Amino acid sequence: MEDCRFFPRHGGIKLSELAEAIGAELIDASASDSTVTGVAPLSRATAADLTYIASKKHADWLAELKAMAVICPPNLAQLVPAKCATLVASKPQIAFARAAQLLYPDAQKPQGYCVTERLSAQASIHPDAHLEDDDVVVEAGAVIGAGAQIGSGTAIGPGSVIGPGCRIGRNCVLSAGVTVQHALIGNNVVLHPGVRIGQDGFGYAPTETGLLKIVQIGRVIVQDNVEIGANTTIDRGALDDTVIGEGTKIDNLVQVGHNVRIGRFCVIVSQVGISGSVTIGDGVMLGGNVGVNGHLTIGNGAQIAGMSAVAGDVPPGARWGGIPARPMRAFLKDVAELNARAFGRKGKKKGTANE
Repeated sequence: MEDCRFFPRHGGIKLSELAEAIGAELIDASASDSTVTGVAPLSRATAADLTYIASKKHADWLAELKAMAVICPPNLAQLVPAKCATLVASKPQIAFARAAQLLYPDAQKPQGYCVTERLSAQASIHPDAHLEDDDVVVEAGAVIGAGAQIGSGTAIGPGSVIGPGCRIGRNCVLSAGVTVQHALIGNNVVLHPGVRIGQDGFGYAPTETGLLKIVQIGRVIVQDNVEIGANTTIDRGALDDTVIGEGTKIDNLVQVGHNVRIGRFCVIVSQVGISGSVTIGDGVMLGGNVGVNGHLTIGNGAQIAGMSAVAGDVPPGARWGGIPARPMRAFLKDVAELNARAFGRKGKKKGTANE
């Protein structure tokens, strides 16, 4: 059910302009001046909405479609009702995502909570902190420490804390309750509520009288265009740095240990735990609840299935899953064999009255 109080509809974009902006082809030129103001799924799109379909699996929805326009691949264009404008794109989901960004620009980053003045009188900004330009926003309750540097266009949300000496790049958004310490943050970085960056890594040496703390004197370096989800924690390095590579997207509730190095354009899904000193290559995807043991290497382009436990190095381009994680073909073979033993070759569970 649509609720426009949070994300109001757009004033309207002509289909001809939209098609050009998202790299799609508008099939019927007579619809060029028609406008869309919002997006919706196939099942409830209205006459003002844009929707999309990517495969024949949902083709039955097209018969009842009420949308203004639909984005579809070339092989489905003939199934779209004549009353609905057709935008053809080779990758409909990507085209739809671009269109949605145009229609809902405020949904791309967290927005301010109560911005009544650029620098809130209720914020605490150290005299030695440097704000690059007069378009930096600091909301109530935020604290910026001595020597911190904040780049032009960056917004610091309420209750956020920027530690002494930290650097935050340009056009960043730090939402409510974020803490950044011992860290250098690049440009266009988004930190969602409750993100913790730069706290102690977890390091202790056992002694006869207890655990001796190992000092953590490294930094966290977050490169440009990174997005980090709510309540994710990224520990600073012990002696080296913890690094998050350019364009990487990290979901909510992820733990990144000290000295971890994550490459460029990685996707790390919720509740992943990465132990210390792991090296992750470029373009790696880690599914939800993956656990990675310390001091391992995951090669470029590798994919790890959700709920897996990585206990050894993963080669580039590999697709692994399971506990312990192993090549996907071997994992699925093992699962099939276990199911066969548990349920029997005919699908009936052994040791029950169904046998």
